[in-house]
Amino acid sequence: MARRQKKTPEIPSASMADIAFMLLIFFLVTTTMSVDRGITRMLPPPVPPNQKPPKIKERNVLQVLINKDNVLAINGEVATIPELEQKVKEFIVNPNNDPNLSEVYPISVWLEKEKQKKNPDKKKIALYEQIIKEIGDVNKSKGVISLQNDRGTKYAKYIEVQNAIVKAITDLRNQLALQAFGKPYDKLPEDKQKLIKEVYPFSISEAQPVKVK
Repeated sequence: MARRQKKTPEIPSASMADIAFMLLIFFLVTTTMSVDRGITRMLPPPVPPNQKPPKIKERNVLQVLINKDNVLAINGEVATIPELEQKVKEFIVNPNNDPNLSEVYPISVWLEKEKQKKNPDKKKIALYEQIIKEIGDVNKSKGVISLQNDRGTKYAKYIEVQNAIVKAITDLRNQLALQAFGKPYDKLPEDKQKLIKEVYPFSISEAQPVKVK
């Protein structure tokens, strides 16, 4: 009598597709991906084609350069990141009215200059008057930070320099906020922050990457 051959048991696969789908959803929800974030900047409005760019005195420009070897230079002198932070603060505040640093004028002077313009900005006038009323006749700089890097500059170094400049200006904003309102800048309501930002704006000019020595 012939022996009947036993069938090999099969693994049920009817629900395998459902399990795979659930695992896919699980990994999509729980996995974190590294994403490069941009740099927050408020871009200026477009300049009319017939308008000439304003002339800026040499003393009102702080030149920050990064070469292909990621070496940082401020006005032609090699510097470190902590030195950059300090230089930015000194350049903007210019407490001793150093002729080699940016021009600083009380807000009242900025207010009068705005009023004397052919087409004065009424919103700017109101803002200056509010600063004098709530903060005082504090100084505001005409300085601009000019940042330029080489095409070979590493992205990490570029971001490090950007962060140092932002930190310097943020420190100045916090100092003024504590002095005027007794709170850090980020704890102030939007209308108070607007006053502080006018005194210490992010005046940063970035040129296209070139070969930096």
